[in-house]
Amino acid sequence: MVKVISPLSQREVEAVEVDFEAVAEPWVTYKLSDGAILKVKIVLTGVVRLEGEHDHVGNPVYSVASTNVIRVTNAPKDLKGAPSVPGTMTPSAKPTTGGPEIR
Repeated sequence: MVKVISPLSQREVEAVEVDFEAVAEPWVTYKLSDGAILKVKIVLTGVVRLEGEHDHVGNPVYSVASTNVIRVTNAPKDLKGAPSVPGTMTPSAKPTTGGPEIR
């Protein structure tokens, strides 16, 4: 068990790590106003259930850690340029993580 801050009660509670398997990790496609097309998906990296915490209908409360994966699948020629730093990820492609505050 770990300790986390509940987003509901704002108090420190115990949390149980929960195993999981990806049933589907679909890409969501967005067309931007500048003409670029992005594909985005969220990939879970961890899940905990907050002990003693329940939502407004009695469901258990979970907190997840995740990474956002972003791909530019089509960009107009006028937006394209040389890589900012050859051989590295661009800022828009860097994975970001978030999750429960563990104490």
